[in-house]
Amino acid sequence: MTTAIETKALTKDYGAGRGIFDLDLTVQEGEVFGYLGPNGAGKTTTIKLLMGLIHATKGSATLLGLDADRDAVALKHKIGYVPGELPQFGGWRGSEVVAYIAGLRGDLSDGEVEAVAKRLDLDLGRKYREYSHGNKQKLALLLAFAPRPDVLILDEPTTGLDPLHQQEFYGLVRDARARGTTILISSHVLSEVEHVCDRVGIVREGHLATVGQLDQLAGMRAHRIDIVFAGPPPIERINAIPGFEQVAIQDHRVSGMFRGEFEPLLAALASSRVTKFESREPSLEEIFLGFYK
Repeated sequence: MTTAIETKALTKDYGAGRGIFDLDLTVQEGEVFGYLGPNGAGKTTTIKLLMGLIHATKGSATLLGLDADRDAVALKHKIGYVPGELPQFGGWRGSEVVAYIAGLRGDLSDGEVEAVAKRLDLDLGRKYREYSHGNKQKLALLLAFAPRPDVLILDEPTTGLDPLHQQEFYGLVRDARARGTTILISSHVLSEVEHVCDRVGIVREGHLATVGQLDQLAGMRAHRIDIVFAGPPPIERINAIPGFEQVAIQDHRVSGMFRGEFEPLLAALASSRVTKFESREPSLEEIFLGFYK
């Protein structure tokens, strides 16, 4: 396989332990790679280095065989990019923003713009300042996907999208992958990358913690459990439940992180009266507290 994105000892040191450090990362051509980590872990710093928007303290990054820093201008014609912080276009209409970017890139076809705008239900006739945050995000996605670039670099790309348009985004990613596009998606939501990614890398406090196939990281899948009992909790049975970690007990309430099948948990609760049982997907911040402690 051909390497599309490669970093070697890539470092951006802002001081006080902030930044990204000694990043060795490889993304193969045609791969969808999820770059995961809690907010502040170094995801956006990595992406800005790949885009040539900031300069590395040391190390190197190459995309499609070109140096991310030295060849930044040439690379921007080959990359579709969704930034973590959207630019502001004031009173420009969506169509005027598209025309401006088309003039810079030279590879935006009207047909593809219309097709992506239709899929995202985006009105290009409205002024940018009138757009909701979700519509601004849709415009950023359109500007990234419509040129059909060789590489897509997407920083928290579903921020502000409703569930329906999140699904449409996953469809755009799958279609791009089918065309052979290499895609790097940063996120702090595990379920988001589970939809579309082939591999994931997990960054924590500026360091790459692990890289692997999603099924190899099954231990990352967990649920935050909150249980309220009518009477005193059955503490001994709860502590014996396999996969129930970070257990906190306060009066009649028990909370914790649960991994694995639910049958042992439900069996342990069967003889107790439960007034509330809540299960939700934890944030990566919560998962990291147990997974990498």
